[in-house]
Amino acid sequence: MSRSLIYLVAGARPNFMKIAPIVRALQARPDRFDFRIIHTGQHYDREMSDVFFDELGIPKPDYHLEAGGGSHATQTAKIMVAFEEICQKARPDCVLVVGDVNSTLACSIDAKKLDIPVAHVEAGLRSGDMRMPEEINRLVTDSISDWFFCTEPAGVDNLLREGKAQEVVFHVGHVMVDNLLFQRDKLDASDKAGMATEAIKAQYPKYGVVTLHRPSNVDDEASLRGIAGALKQIAADLPLIFPVHPRTRGNLEKFGLDLGPNVLLTKPQSYMEFLNLWKDAALIMTDSGGLQEETTALGIPCLTLRENTERPVTIDEGSNVLVGTIPSRILEEAAKVLAGQGKQGRRPALWDGKAAERIVADLDRLLP
Repeated sequence: MSRSLIYLVAGARPNFMKIAPIVRALQARPDRFDFRIIHTGQHYDREMSDVFFDELGIPKPDYHLEAGGGSHATQTAKIMVAFEEICQKARPDCVLVVGDVNSTLACSIDAKKLDIPVAHVEAGLRSGDMRMPEEINRLVTDSISDWFFCTEPAGVDNLLREGKAQEVVFHVGHVMVDNLLFQRDKLDASDKAGMATEAIKAQYPKYGVVTLHRPSNVDDEASLRGIAGALKQIAADLPLIFPVHPRTRGNLEKFGLDLGPNVLLTKPQSYMEFLNLWKDAALIMTDSGGLQEETTALGIPCLTLRENTERPVTIDEGSNVLVGTIPSRILEEAAKVLAGQGKQGRRPALWDGKAAERIVADLDRLLP
């Protein structure tokens, strides 16, 4: 059997977390697979240095498309032009995309128009909210992909309902959880004395963690004011650590919102610094998609400050509660956690750290 060439596409920091386990699984099969890592440059990150890739256990990207920022249309167009050129110079046997960012959309369209098979990892997730750019990216990518690797049963159900054939839809588990367990084990075995978050934990023996970045929460003054008020009240009983997204920090200042002395605002954290912080938190409040899943994987109480979620397994089986943005509801659910009556969940099926191995086994059968 010949070796197959796979292009692994990543554009934003979380994408690299998702492809890292796949890279390691492919590296274990050098007789069968060759691969190239494509960094679209959708998010430029000064911290994405050699150390970052060493931390993930993967080589530096083979190609950097340097797409940069701009509007959704501008960014998507830049990625498409650059990625098409790479595919035409050295045609891969498969383009593998992850998640729901603009890079995922752009590169899947390119590949499909060049008659290159597309594999979508984290396929089938649906929030039902077309105001989310990610939802549009998910829908379009899944409409043209050839093979679908799903993190949870709801993803499988959505794809089958949308007319996908059973034989191209695979429930494999979650590569983000693969990476989380890998990184947690590395963290546990490392010397954490020099970590900034280790100093924070020494100062606050019991604490909660907050992340907020979605425009619907942080760009609307009334919404952000309500959430800020709830956080300030909760922090009277449980100190909160809040790594603040630049957009969120700007709007807190713009709207003149004071979270009080018990909410510690920090700069955004690197992956390992942040993992070291949130893995020992008593409570997490977030509007992040990925953190809903990671908290479920480690069994940490999570309140999701959104009206919907594309990751229902975190609610049906995990430790996540969808609370919306109404302050009274946030306060009610936080009080349950602080009283020891928070939701008890379990880790979903196949979230065992071996999703990437299953994906590579499937690709072994699917590719020439």
